[in-house]
Amino acid sequence: MGTSRDDERKTTYREALREAIREALRSDDRVFLMGEDVGRYGGCFGVSLGLLEEFGPERIRDTPLSESGFVGAGIGAALSGMRPIVEIMTVNFSLLALDQILNNAATLLHMSGGQLPVPVVIRMTTGAGRQLAAQHSHSLEGWYAHIPGIRVVAPATIEDARFMLAPALADPDPVLIFEHGSLYNAAGELDPAAAPIDLDHAEVRRPGTDVSLITYGGSLPKVLTAADELAAEDISAEVVDLRTLRPLDDDTITASVARTHRAVVVDEGWRTGSLAAEVSARIAERSFYELDAPVERVCSAEVPMPYARRLEEAALPQTADVVAAAHRAVD
Repeated sequence: MGTSRDDERKTTYREALREAIREALRSDDRVFLMGEDVGRYGGCFGVSLGLLEEFGPERIRDTPLSESGFVGAGIGAALSGMRPIVEIMTVNFSLLALDQILNNAATLLHMSGGQLPVPVVIRMTTGAGRQLAAQHSHSLEGWYAHIPGIRVVAPATIEDARFMLAPALADPDPVLIFEHGSLYNAAGELDPAAAPIDLDHAEVRRPGTDVSLITYGGSLPKVLTAADELAAEDISAEVVDLRTLRPLDDDTITASVARTHRAVVVDEGWRTGSLAAEVSARIAERSFYELDAPVERVCSAEVPMPYARRLEEAALPQTADVVAAAHRAVD
């Protein structure tokens, strides 16, 4: 039975994440949250606000400013049977824990012959658009999508923010969740019937027949707006939200290109060696004879992210860039 409009409730992306963590803490005593300022401060972006008072310091743990240290502690806790949720403030800071993620979390199951699963969930903020300059603003999730042994997801909607955590915690492998900073204040209706989320498949957010706009995370709202603008010009754009960046859902991408015969890949990462490059290569490998035009890519400028607002906006993929790329593919 479906839910009525009255069953839906207004919430935000931030609140949806908080409710997901709250539900996980209530339903499983093995779950705990750890990270910098997640307790008394309520999280750098306010996601964990109020959880310390509800669950206490044993399960909402403030850590020192040492990403390598507390990510390593999370990996150790997962090896010991716990289900830790580790929060890293921004993706740029996650590089301080890259050794732990790549050389320990991603490899131990393989190196132990299947004896040592590492069911840790690592959450972090990614992306630009908030004038936080070059050390807090990059989209590096494509780097992590390069690593075998982990799952990489990017919730772009309130429903995904609310319901991706449970299957991530149930996954025996490490799961990295990338939350785009521009989405935290996004508000909308949350349908309780949206659960459970399938972490293995992309989602077609808008059907279309003329061009496939393929994206994920914080770029999804811009791409949906671009699809609206293209519709006003009688161009029917299909919008594909990748959702899971590793492993990529090749079948959904291939099916979309088979319908539209054109593709634009939108990725806030840098163009060289990007996730957009990987998606484009897979389209060429699997759908070359379906294409009526070269695959277009819309990525960030290859510069450290500027602080000044207008320069930051110029460096990032914008709706107008997506529309222009779609015209190049279609015209």
